[in-house]
Amino acid sequence: MSASLSEEFTVRPAEVDDLHAAVALFNACSMVQIGKAVIEETEFGTEWKMPNLDLETDTRVVLDSDGKMVGYAAVRDGAPYVRIFVQVRVHSEYEGRSIGTYLGQWAEERALQAVPKAPEGVRVALRQFVPEADIRAGALLDQLGYQVVRHFFEMVIEMDAPPPEPCVPEVIVIRPFVCETEDRALVHTIRDAFKDHWGHVESPFEEDYAEWVHWMDDPSFDQSLWFVVVASDEIVGCSICYDVTGEGPNVGTVETLGVRRPWRRRGIALALLHHSFGELYRRGRNTVTLGVDAKSLTGALHLYEKAGMHVRHQYDCYEKELRPGENVATRGLED
Repeated sequence: MSASLSEEFTVRPAEVDDLHAAVALFNACSMVQIGKAVIEETEFGTEWKMPNLDLETDTRVVLDSDGKMVGYAAVRDGAPYVRIFVQVRVHSEYEGRSIGTYLGQWAEERALQAVPKAPEGVRVALRQFVPEADIRAGALLDQLGYQVVRHFFEMVIEMDAPPPEPCVPEVIVIRPFVCETEDRALVHTIRDAFKDHWGHVESPFEEDYAEWVHWMDDPSFDQSLWFVVVASDEIVGCSICYDVTGEGPNVGTVETLGVRRPWRRRGIALALLHHSFGELYRRGRNTVTLGVDAKSLTGALHLYEKAGMHVRHQYDCYEKELRPGENVATRGLED
């Protein structure tokens, strides 16, 4: 590792007791970058307990001489180990002091440990997502050998009246998900719907299932906000929503929305979106956000615009190749 830090800084793995400080750091960074808080402490705490994240081996924090957290890095991988995700944050008051370079290089060294686990002959790459407005972070990633490969939008709708009632095709029903009874069917639906998402890589079902069950144990999990689309007793789509976010009490989010390919182009996704908006609005969340690929292969961007949403922020996906080989990630739609 070529970058070094001043002796005033201490580097160590994150610990459970660091949660509040980590959330404060993330939100301090996002306030500078995009003018709003983005992390809610309960949600972040659940992320720290994910099955494929070990705080000891997969995270590093940087503390100043007073013990204040001024830098954070985390690496997440999992089978088939071809996409490895990195998060790095540096407090704006400590930029220009090599913290970001140090953590970026640590993250790459940690990620390289996963490369031998990937299938032989398959390309392995690191990914980081950075707000377009964070010019310094983008410049640092350029220096570290990353390239921008995709853009994503955060979209938002501000409702001053109830949204339109969903126009539901007669053959389907939209209703809340039934926890435990429909867990596996829901995960199968999400996996099937997101095969057409740019950058998707197929992972073992049981690993995906363990992650989703983990989120169902989150204190903010509310199955009445996890909606499924049912046709002839088969789940063919879903909308997973939350009414607790880092932005405040009047903001909700559609975290995941998807419809299986055979059921697309029937107005189901728009109906599902209106249904989600309506329930969040009834709970006092008149602002709703979601994320979307700027060049969505399924036309999701146009769907959200049709529903009255607009782009609020852009995030750039940076990638660095760790090992060349066959690219098994989704890059286009098959016939």
